[in-house]
Amino acid sequence: MSSITADPSILSSKRAIYVGGLAEGVNSQILRAAMIPFGNIKSLDIPMNYSEGKHRGFGFVEFEDAEDATEAIFNMDGADLMGRTISVDMAQANQLSKLSNTRTQAIWSSDEWFQQHASGEMTAEEKEKRNQQQKDQVELRN
Repeated sequence: MSSITADPSILSSKRAIYVGGLAEGVNSQILRAAMIPFGNIKSLDIPMNYSEGKHRGFGFVEFEDAEDATEAIFNMDGADLMGRTISVDMAQANQLSKLSNTRTQAIWSSDEWFQQHASGEMTAEEKEKRNQQQKDQVELRN
């Protein structure tokens, strides 16, 4: 199963939809069951907030046909799913930014990061920044 968020051509094909306002109890099986009446689903993605152990309240569904995505939007936008009104619309590139923290690559993918951090030593600037952060934390506690 391909990831909706990994392939920008999926967005231009008009087969991917954004589903917002998901209740905490909604999982991929429930979302799939809600969307399958409109057509064959190629992939489904519900981004997780791993620090809290639950999903982030939205998901993406990719249909095999663009017409199926349009039907799902027409029929499900404003519908009730597990006690919550959901919003359903065509997925857009700016919605994908909700999945990342503005990084498109891992921080260790460049040699520069390794050179700075592999030795375990901090630069003078990093030490100063850390000291300032510690001072700020002490002031906030007082």
